[in-house]
Amino acid sequence: MCDRFGCDLVLHKPRLARRGFLATAAATTLTMALGPAQQALAQGGAMISSRGTGFCNLNLFLAHAMQFSRQDGVALEFVNAPTFAEQVTFLGMGQSNIGVLPYTSALSLIDGGAPIRIIAGGGVEGCVLVAQKGLDSAAKLRGKTLGTFQLDTLEVLPYDWLKKNGVSLRDVNVRYMGSTPEAAEAFRAGALDWIATIEPYGTALLNDVPGAVKLSDGTDLYGRGYTDCVLAARSEVIERNPQGVKAIIKAMMQAQAMFEQHPEEALPKLVGSYYKTSMENARLASSKQPSVVDARSQSDFILGRVQSLIEMGYAKKAPSASILDWRLLEQVIAENKALYDSLKWKSAA
Repeated sequence: MCDRFGCDLVLHKPRLARRGFLATAAATTLTMALGPAQQALAQGGAMISSRGTGFCNLNLFLAHAMQFSRQDGVALEFVNAPTFAEQVTFLGMGQSNIGVLPYTSALSLIDGGAPIRIIAGGGVEGCVLVAQKGLDSAAKLRGKTLGTFQLDTLEVLPYDWLKKNGVSLRDVNVRYMGSTPEAAEAFRAGALDWIATIEPYGTALLNDVPGAVKLSDGTDLYGRGYTDCVLAARSEVIERNPQGVKAIIKAMMQAQAMFEQHPEEALPKLVGSYYKTSMENARLASSKQPSVVDARSQSDFILGRVQSLIEMGYAKKAPSASILDWRLLEQVIAENKALYDSLKWKSAA
């Protein structure tokens, strides 16, 4: 697991080993007593969730803080893991039954055989490439050290950005980090020349590190409103407990409405407990990475990004559109029309 704890790795060699680990996790269950996610599925009344650290998780975090889903008889609980790598693999292995994760991680888990489906949105935009003072072009980054996360949108973004600018990811030193706060602190300390990060950490670094340069926020590559993270669920949960899944989707929709309409009421419930940043930076960052439940308009984008994953060795083939299962999302929308209509960010009708 050193790839998530900050070791410097030769780019192409460990990637295959890492992908093999994910495929193994996707195709197997833990050989131990029934895990908490499976117990919750058998008993009902709770959904065990994986999560990340960025603003793309805002709706999930606020839904957890407010426990909106309890209105429908479902508790939202988080699984604990040392790093986000384990959060992802826990979903593939069945230790969690739902979770917000990068669409890239979901695609690779599915390619490796994990019985999961993408069922709703997480966040849009908010991925940022930030470099130290003077490193303002792709050419200047050759031989420099990038801090990122393996099998993440934050690895695909620099791959795509460098490729567009005529540089290979193999031309830079890649350091895989353990957590977003750890990566941000390494950049502040000068241990990283550039970093692929998410909000609110991108805004914080640009504000706090003298001379820091924003190389890309992803919109120059993908356009406005591109997907970063998605809500995924295990297939058995979708089939055996659709009401529980719908309760979480609805709760995230309630969280989105609360944050869009009353951000100053919502932010104190998040900053400190879920986000290790200042209130000022959180305010600035929240507009740069909206958390959006209705991701149906991003179907083509999500499916299309698999080509980069194939080139990077994280997937073998393009998935079918069946991995995007919007049925429960659409039921929640139909059953909660006033709530859905109140949302600022949603797919065009």
